Amino acid sequence: QVQLQESGPGLVKPSQTLSLTCTVSGGSITAGYRGWSWVRQPPGKDLEWMGVIAYDGSTYYSPALKSRTSISRDTSTSQFSLQLPSVTPGAAAVYYCAASSIASLPPAEYAYWGQGPQLPVPS
Repeated sequence: QVQLQESGPGLVKPSQTLSLTCTVSGGSITAGYRGWSWVRQPPGKDLEWMGVIAYDGSTYYSPALKSRTSISRDTSTSQFSLQLPSVTPGAAAVYYCAASSIASLPPAEYAYWGQGPQLPVPS
């Protein structure tokens, strides 16, 4: 059973870097044909796919966020991380890590989800 556990700060001030980590258990982040995605949902808005790191380490980003988003992984700790520098109040959202299909970009399917902590950005 694959499980994803998110960790990171509960609050980030404007201009600081948002850093989140997702730890995968019950499976391998190098397992074939899976992607490991970051998704966010601002208050009252729809889910927004941010990017994915695939099983082979390749990264792909939403065109709207490409210049401001970085996804990396550490296979020794079975973790993948999100960094979003210089955040603004507009970055306030619930952030999720998720195991996704790599059949399309953005992913059409998500098999497993992290718990999605709240990360408000004070104005």
